[in-house]
Amino acid sequence: MLPSTTPEKSLSASVETVRRPSRAVRVGRLVIGGGAPVSVQSMTKTAPEDVRSTLAQVRRLAAAGAELVRLAVPGFAAAKAFARVRRGSPVPLAADIHFDPRLALAALEAGADKVRINPGNTRGAALRDFARESARRRVPVRIGVNSGSVYARSGRRRGDLAADMVRAALAAARRFEDWGQPNVVISVKAATVAETVRAYRLAAEKSDYPLHLGVTAAGPRDLACARSFAALGALLVDGIGDTIRLSYTGDPVAEVLDGLALLGALGLRRAGPEILSCPTCGRCRIDLERLVNRVRRALRDVQAPLTVAVMGCVVNGPGEAGAADVGLAGTPDGAVLFAAGRRLGRLKGERAMIAALVREVRRMARRRGARGERR
Repeated sequence: MLPSTTPEKSLSASVETVRRPSRAVRVGRLVIGGGAPVSVQSMTKTAPEDVRSTLAQVRRLAAAGAELVRLAVPGFAAAKAFARVRRGSPVPLAADIHFDPRLALAALEAGADKVRINPGNTRGAALRDFARESARRRVPVRIGVNSGSVYARSGRRRGDLAADMVRAALAAARRFEDWGQPNVVISVKAATVAETVRAYRLAAEKSDYPLHLGVTAAGPRDLACARSFAALGALLVDGIGDTIRLSYTGDPVAEVLDGLALLGALGLRRAGPEILSCPTCGRCRIDLERLVNRVRRALRDVQAPLTVAVMGCVVNGPGEAGAADVGLAGTPDGAVLFAAGRRLGRLKGERAMIAALVREVRRMARRRGARGERR
């Protein structure tokens, strides 16, 4: 039987990121910018006119943690379907508009909580009417510029892509303001990490519009995840970015799960324990991969933002486990349990390790919940 301890202040508290100041834009019940938490969004990939499949995907995305979901609206039949999906959606919905600004007006009539406009391919007299009507309805607009459309109709040769994307986005945003619509979010997505980072840093320097971060045409999940984490991670660490979308070729639920994981890794979003574990080496004498997976399953219902370390050996294990809220450090014949920086004792057998660690995590979660402590 291991002795209990009194929780102390975590030894692994993260450094708080200083966020770039930006104006606040309300999208339904969600706030983007203005110091609100960085939100995660995604986009449906079903046929826009298929209400049942689209609504089912919206609900899956919401269950995964998406706070805003975007739907393509390529025609007026899709706008009518959007209205039906909106009625059943548990989260705000954005309409994605290209080419015909009359579709943006139809999206407003369909109940869109936000509308994305691409200034590279969407022009016409109806755009001003849309700006004024969206302002009257208090529906915000995202000015979405990407590397594939910034030169599409401008007649200009490709130059400094990052600067040209920002120039186009800010010019469009200011036109909307001139037309009476100040609730604008902008995005300037490129297909490479370097261009994306350059564009958003420039946009952050030149305006206070909330920024929707993303990498365009990023590829399948493994490649897109690496590109998105590299670009968005660099920006978010610098305090740049108010909402994110990871764009994958494939199931959009993965976009949401990885987006939340990115925010968690940066300390910008915590929901439940953060699991730390070593990569293992020849010194490890326990089945660490299985142990970590069992610990994760056992702690799925814990919501307290604790740090839990499950380490494989005596080299870095004791230090990492001792610095976490609760931790295990492997030994040649078992493991040592730590809580709040204190060594509690040795354990043998996987079942005993998991039971003791889970017991300490739950005890600490209860104490922190009672005190109202937050990390």
